[in-house]
Amino acid sequence: MGTKQQVIEDLFQHCKSRNTWEFDNALVRHYAEKNGFGNPFDVTKIDNSSLLPQILRDEDYFIVHLGQGRHRFVKGVLLGYHRFEEVEPAEMIDWKYRPSILNEFDTSESNILSVASNQRILHDFLYGDIVASPKVYNARRTKANLTYNVGGETISAVNVQIEIDLTLEHHGIVTVVEGKNGFPEDFAVYQIFHPFKYYDMLRQANRLSIQQITTCYVLRKREANHSVLRLYNYTFENADELGSVTLLKKAQYNLVRR
Repeated sequence: MGTKQQVIEDLFQHCKSRNTWEFDNALVRHYAEKNGFGNPFDVTKIDNSSLLPQILRDEDYFIVHLGQGRHRFVKGVLLGYHRFEEVEPAEMIDWKYRPSILNEFDTSESNILSVASNQRILHDFLYGDIVASPKVYNARRTKANLTYNVGGETISAVNVQIEIDLTLEHHGIVTVVEGKNGFPEDFAVYQIFHPFKYYDMLRQANRLSIQQITTCYVLRKREANHSVLRLYNYTFENADELGSVTLLKKAQYNLVRR
């Protein structure tokens, strides 16, 4: 069986030889079949830069989604991927809790966010108040037209699909939450930028009275007898610039059984 990296490398070489950096799902399926890779729909989903083929890292390219089955190789890996900041010892919290029967049942993104919410970790981290009562909106998908910049290049995405794991609203502050397993070194910025841009567009159009938009990454890793959650709160200094992601705060919660 071929690998995702082999398919992406073939796509990159194809585009480079023709001096056109845009490609579509038909071409993805072609090279997936050529390499015996069984899931062409997964090819362009690259959650962290370590999954990029070496040739893309060497030549400083990553993939953006243009909607309607179209994609593009764009310069600037450090703009497309943001390195998770180190958590300092002073930011590590031993969080005493009484586990339920489902807390460690699986490691799905839904379960990760459920644990963070049920144990009031999200409330403590985002609002500094474990009895805060944010409005909770579960996972959803939507589509939108997005125009933004990556460095000096303008990206126009048409009817691009936006996936949101969880949304919280508290006193006019909307926070988009993304959950992942493990502690990767970095993450694909579009995963939080697309939802941020979507809500910013609604705010700019006066369709929603949003005071502030932030995003939150929740990472979970299982240790020998407990779980560790790392939370990162980000915003974007410029809603038109993918690379303007800015850290607001971070923390690590060590779940200690009572």
